[in-house]
Amino acid sequence: MADRMTMQDPREQYPKPPFPSQPQPAPGIVGRMEPAPDHGENSYVGAGRLKGRRALITGGDSGIGRAVAIAYAREGADVAIGYLSEEERDAQEVLALIEAEGRKAVGLPGDVKDEAWSRAMVDRAAELLEGLDILVVNAARQQFRKSIAELTTSDFDATFKTNIYALHWICQAAARHLPPGAAVITTASIQAYEPSPILLDYATTKAAIVAYTKALSKQLIDKGVRANVVAPGPFWTVLQPSGGQPDNKVREFGKDSDFGRPGQPVEIAPIYVLLASQEASFINGEVYGVTGGKGIA
Repeated sequence: MADRMTMQDPREQYPKPPFPSQPQPAPGIVGRMEPAPDHGENSYVGAGRLKGRRALITGGDSGIGRAVAIAYAREGADVAIGYLSEEERDAQEVLALIEAEGRKAVGLPGDVKDEAWSRAMVDRAAELLEGLDILVVNAARQQFRKSIAELTTSDFDATFKTNIYALHWICQAAARHLPPGAAVITTASIQAYEPSPILLDYATTKAAIVAYTKALSKQLIDKGVRANVVAPGPFWTVLQPSGGQPDNKVREFGKDSDFGRPGQPVEIAPIYVLLASQEASFINGEVYGVTGGKGIA
């Protein structure tokens, strides 16, 4: 893994494409990826910025959610992660890493497309963590379809329920648990601003996340709770080879960024740390793009 503490050329800090062909069924397993993503397992160094906080992260078993869970634990937070039961292997690795930092780790397997589960997950996290100070809504569905003719109602429904309906259910359930000073962080995408034709439904939900969070931030600030958005560009996560992109695009993933490579999940985790911390006390309703130079507009 890259040494993140030493100044170096960011273009050479992590692997560049071409990558091996590696299709796998959704939702995907991190351990099957080549090269292995860096979620911060051995590279993230904390500084106690979230000491004593209690966080729930959906999609916390892999990708950006996994990196955020590791970072939060190393910054001193107790962490609950939501994930699909099929991702138990990855989730157990994350829970072990949280516990290794001496923090409480809570695993909450279930499908956020189920309204009852989404709401119960939040209440369960608040119960087991004895409160809730940080909510990161990150779980997402991304499955490419080459044309609108191939995008079925079932596809559309599954993407919107995972990415938008669950966001609403989870935020609604969490609102009563969040005290003044708490933070809500959602995950959008550069796709909200520069949509790919093969990600029609996914891109639409990511644009909706931006609008939803901006509107929500105006409500929650009346309680002293901030809400912000992170909009990633191309990041090397299991979402991509498990149906998120065609195999030919996975092999060249991130090549057109300014760095000639995709971002690694650990490279975006510090933004989630900032937005959850008291250092972001005057940040609300903002969108933070981490796009490898592509920008958002």
